Amino acid sequence: MIDQLFILHVSQRFFFCFFFFTSDFIVLTIMAHDRYIAICNPLQYERIMHKGACLQMVATGLIFSLIYTCGTFANTFCSNVINQFFCEVPQLLKISCSDLYLVETGLLLLGCTMAFGCFVFIIVTYMQIFRTVFRMPSVHGQKKALSTCFPHVTVVTLFISSTVFAYARPPSGTSCLDIVLR
Repeated sequence: MIDQLFILHVSQRFFFCFFFFTSDFIVLTIMAHDRYIAICNPLQYERIMHKGACLQMVATGLIFSLIYTCGTFANTFCSNVINQFFCEVPQLLKISCSDLYLVETGLLLLGCTMAFGCFVFIIVTYMQIFRTVFRMPSVHGQKKALSTCFPHVTVVTLFISSTVFAYARPPSGTSCLDIVLR
């Protein structure tokens, strides 16, 4: 059995890394919604995007991270050697002594649902934004609206493509390249 202090230390680091990663994606989703409201429903902006709504959306990241962390560290661990720079779920599950099927399935479903939901929301939001922008009669208004959207679209694209590059690869052996890329 592994020292409980080690587990506490690793779980705290894991929680904060996962919380910030999840919060990044949720904030990008909130920003897409913010752009949608500002461009498509500007007269309703104050009513829809108030402080309470933003806090509820960020609290979702906190709750999601807590559930994910608790699910991961409900296992018992046989070793404290992780062949990775960061403590990530696949590496932690490799050193677990517990029956992993339900935990892996639950965490995978939870993570995929959250990521796919945010991704689809961002895509649908921008489809509606672009439809509204291209219906604008003023070219200046179109340029102004698009100039607020393109930086966000660029950040979302970089965030998602780097995540896909790091995590959506077939499992491989433990090589130096695999350690560096993750």
